[in-house]
Amino acid sequence: MNVLGIETSCDETGAAIVKDGRHLLSNVVASQAHLHARYGGVVPEVAARQHLEALVPVVEAALKEAGCRPQEVDAVGVTVGPGLPGSLLVGVNLAKALAYGWGRPLVAVNHLEAHVYANWLVEGFQPQFPALCLVVSGGHTDLVIMEGHGRFRALGRTRDDAAGEAFDKVARLLGLGFPGGPAIERRAQECPNPSLRLPRARLQGPFDFSFSGIKTHVARLLQGAYGPPPPTEEVAAAFQEAVVDVLVDRVVKAVRTHAVGQVLLSGGVAANSRLREELTRRSPVPVHAPPPFLCTDNGAMVAACAYFRLTELGETAPLDVDVQPGLRLG
Repeated sequence: MNVLGIETSCDETGAAIVKDGRHLLSNVVASQAHLHARYGGVVPEVAARQHLEALVPVVEAALKEAGCRPQEVDAVGVTVGPGLPGSLLVGVNLAKALAYGWGRPLVAVNHLEAHVYANWLVEGFQPQFPALCLVVSGGHTDLVIMEGHGRFRALGRTRDDAAGEAFDKVARLLGLGFPGGPAIERRAQECPNPSLRLPRARLQGPFDFSFSGIKTHVARLLQGAYGPPPPTEEVAAAFQEAVVDVLVDRVVKAVRTHAVGQVLLSGGVAANSRLREELTRRSPVPVHAPPPFLCTDNGAMVAACAYFRLTELGETAPLDVDVQPGLRLG
């Protein structure tokens, strides 16, 4: 079964063809990072307009790369939420048109669930339910238990900034550019053993996260509130260590509290090498993560998720399905 996946939840225009939910035939992504860099973050109206220009060529490129004709597409999966409303509308409306025109089933996909399914695109990966999933990105930091296909139970989430959002904001404070995650990781490599230690937020909920406080602390640090500001590379390294420490700490607690067989890491921040290294080192159970190009937003993860929703749950969406910008996982 060949599934076309369409992703337009934020600022990446993605389309891909995935066979049987596991085999990547094509994966085309048009990035807008260069357009939003001047603002230090994503501008929703700019993102939506760029999707309008890019989506049809991206879908055509995905079909061509896969050597797949429209009549060989068996289903169309599309992200319906969470995300930016204007951006989501572009992808959902094209997916509706294609599903209707081709006479194929339409599958509505939760963006966060799709990130988890990026792991299914890794050769040799074998799911073991229940699995603990950490979805960590620019807009979300969620810790959930996956009990089976389409069955998620939320344990905790960020109470303010997402981890990726904090990376972007601190990178802006440090003058490192956008997107902030890769910029901070590169600068942090210049200071492998920072002497600076930044505070960690400890919340009452054992599996919840908070990153707004560390962002404020960095801002005050750079303003000289605690003495002469440290070098940029040391602040970047200390910030990265603090975020990674909090994320890993919550995952390890969850693994020790709940009977899970593996940890599935996903989302844009999952591309961070320090996070992958530390989580693998400290986790009591095996950790799985997609390659970095499947961590950021893409159509392949949407197609994989749509395949399992269609084949395992028999789930399809009506052609009047609407976007759900505030959709959650679990």
